[in-house]
Amino acid sequence: MIGIGVDLVDVDRFRRSLERTPLLRDRLFRPDERARADAHVDPAGRYAVRFAAKEAALKALGLGLGGMAMYDIEVVRDDLGPPSLVLHGKALEVARRAGVTRWLVTLSHTDRLAQATVVAL
Repeated sequence: MIGIGVDLVDVDRFRRSLERTPLLRDRLFRPDERARADAHVDPAGRYAVRFAAKEAALKALGLGLGGMAMYDIEVVRDDLGPPSLVLHGKALEVARRAGVTRWLVTLSHTDRLAQATVVAL
């Protein structure tokens, strides 16, 4: 194991951030992530849990918030399996240098809280 990260996000607070700064969606989330979240009546929980996963991935790599662009960390999911990460740009370079070859990701959210745990292997 290279690292583990856990993050918890307040969904209402994240919703207010998205309302206050509409371009935040474009800065933080890739097109497929936005499409998946926006397919729901209230996408705030889906955005919050993906943000939590991105921050947990930074922690698993030994970085803090701002360590790299969140946009370079993509949370992917098919309907049959668990979520995973696909890294782009600087995030991919940093993970390769750290020796990461696989990610384990768990996501969970309620109307109020979003939580993610990410393990870099």
